[in-house]
Amino acid sequence: MEVESSSHGAGDEAASKFSLPVDSEHKAKSFRLFSFANPHMRTFHLSWISFFTCFVSTFAAAPLVPIIRDNLNLAKADAPSSSCSRRPPSSACPSSMMRAGWGNMGGGATQLIMPLVFHAIQKCGATPFVAWRIAYFVPGMMHIVMGLMVLTMGQDLPDGNLASLQKKGDMAKDKFSKVVLGAVTNYRTWIFVLLYGYCMGVELTTDNVIAEYYFDHFHLDLRTSGTIAACFGMANIVARPVGGYLSDLGARYFGMRARLWNIWILQTAGGAFCLWLGRAKALPESITAMVLFSICAQAACGAVFGVIPFVSRRSLGIISGLSGAGGNFGAGLTQLLFFTSSKYGTGRGLEYMGIMIMACTLPVALVHFPQWGSMLLPPNANATEEDFYAAEWTEEEKKKGLHIPGQKFAENSRSERGRRNVILATASTPPNNTPQHA
Repeated sequence: MEVESSSHGAGDEAASKFSLPVDSEHKAKSFRLFSFANPHMRTFHLSWISFFTCFVSTFAAAPLVPIIRDNLNLAKADAPSSSCSRRPPSSACPSSMMRAGWGNMGGGATQLIMPLVFHAIQKCGATPFVAWRIAYFVPGMMHIVMGLMVLTMGQDLPDGNLASLQKKGDMAKDKFSKVVLGAVTNYRTWIFVLLYGYCMGVELTTDNVIAEYYFDHFHLDLRTSGTIAACFGMANIVARPVGGYLSDLGARYFGMRARLWNIWILQTAGGAFCLWLGRAKALPESITAMVLFSICAQAACGAVFGVIPFVSRRSLGIISGLSGAGGNFGAGLTQLLFFTSSKYGTGRGLEYMGIMIMACTLPVALVHFPQWGSMLLPPNANATEEDFYAAEWTEEEKKKGLHIPGQKFAENSRSERGRRNVILATASTPPNNTPQHA
């Protein structure tokens, strides 16, 4: 399987050492699923399997909560819950969305894996008190194996490990305080922290409560409730990549503004389906609502990270990390507000969560890029990608050439104008000049 990315960049002599075609930043422009070639495809497989393992272990308790709760005589507020998010990949491409989606799928797979392991251990003669504890050795061993594989086979960047490149002088070492300052003073950062908190965050919250909800509300057995709950997380295998694909597809024709609309549509629809899930009375109706909520929430995660790489070039790592942390924060806050109190049941909590999702998605309308515009406003006249990313550096830093990697990214990101605007800009610009936004 091979997928071509929509990014374009000039090749150079160094690019010939890679097994995949690359852009000017040496990011792969194609995707070969069944390849393990270093560094691009090997990194892809190591990262998604590692992320999958993290989700399996983090949510290992969720499908066993009915057993653990009864075994330890826990109240609803005392039952274990988990929140796990990530710093996602720092580039928008099909492989990034697949890597994240397949990793998130672990939250669904564990709903199947842990009950099966638990029952297998019981059949070997263990009591429930012992069986659920032994079951935790499975995700623990997965962590050890993947940790050793990443340590021995992983690589930081296409051209090598970060410390080695900085030591050779092939990569400048930026001042950390300025990188952090650039992230926290960019208002877009905090909007995406909120947005990710109510797509990824609510996904994490649902992973925590959904198996227990079907066990208690519809009086299903542990294995059946776990199987139904697994559908929620397993949808990640296609839903999150689809969100990224829709973001790329819209941008190809209508630019960044389509990416922003894509976020709002998917996440608002997810909130509406979550509201329906909380109100559903019959089991088939509830499962339908859950699956639709799952698809929209997970696709919204992909759509959000279709935009984040363009927020900043210099501070991208910090912004990605803060956005990932927003997923954890949103999960923890939502769990605390709606699913720890005994005043109302899980169904009512799901209703309130759906309303909160729709409300917290509205600030996406405030995200504006001077060179590309926003959901409701056009771009600023004469604004360019080069000017936007160069503004992150001082004149003194520019003299040292520290801004050059950002300028390469700016060149590759002109497609965010949309096909029509790129054609108009190219037609009206003399050769060898930077096109102005049409």
